[in-house]
Amino acid sequence: MTLSACYIALRFIHFTALMVLFGCTVYSVLLAPGRLGVVLTRRLQVVWRPAVGLLLMSACLLLCAQAGLMGNGWSDTIDPSVWGAVLGTQFGAVWLWQLVLSLATVVVLVVSPRKMQELLLVLTFAQLILLAGVGHAAMHSGWLGGIQRVNHAVHLLSASFWAGGLLPLLVCMWLAGKTFWSETAIESMMRFSRYGHLAVAAVIMSGIINSLLIVGWNIPLESNYFRFLLLKILLVGVMVILALINRYWLVPKFNHSALAKQRFIQLTWLEVILSAAVLLLVSLFATQEPF
Repeated sequence: MTLSACYIALRFIHFTALMVLFGCTVYSVLLAPGRLGVVLTRRLQVVWRPAVGLLLMSACLLLCAQAGLMGNGWSDTIDPSVWGAVLGTQFGAVWLWQLVLSLATVVVLVVSPRKMQELLLVLTFAQLILLAGVGHAAMHSGWLGGIQRVNHAVHLLSASFWAGGLLPLLVCMWLAGKTFWSETAIESMMRFSRYGHLAVAAVIMSGIINSLLIVGWNIPLESNYFRFLLLKILLVGVMVILALINRYWLVPKFNHSALAKQRFIQLTWLEVILSAAVLLLVSLFATQEPF
């Protein structure tokens, strides 16, 4: 595997872990009423617990990979002096906090305080915002740069709410079939749907603004960055269509059609797969030059 391919894979792991952890904690802390949040936390621990460890691992390895890319290849990935040079850059200043917060996330998991999910939510929220300060989202300076970073933070948070909330949604769909949890599970799904509308709208609007700030009005058709960006837009468009079918075509049929529930689950899993594909594309074209 080349160093560039390794860097792309690590970015994918880092983004995925962050979005999964954010989606799970938002759902269990803010969307699930009463004891349902505890049940969701327990049932989803098979994904959010590994995500905590992957965050710290990928954050550390991304620093090493960045050192190799800035230096002379694989040999510089393990050179502390090159790490220091990377930490002295704009990327490094942001990534140092990413490392600190990733370590704090692991500490919270190990210590396991009563309000662990709330703390994990805050720490993940902060890490997502920090990601708006690296890469193409940090290409402008001054007031325009500030707008770009805020816009990208909105994009990351809304996308994480949407994509990261799909797994908890599937668990709630299963719990809705249980008599004891049916009412609260349905209530939490309706909350996700209500706020999900805002998240999807924010993803689309912030994505358009971010694209214009990076590539401008002159469309660079020969750029690999732009081609991957177009593919990402296509996949997100399909996800929006699937979400609309689920909400406005299948959900109204739940009371009298078991098949509608089955289709809902299938399309939601398809959204999960497509969101992973989008994250892989983002990890890939973020390493490309826009022009």
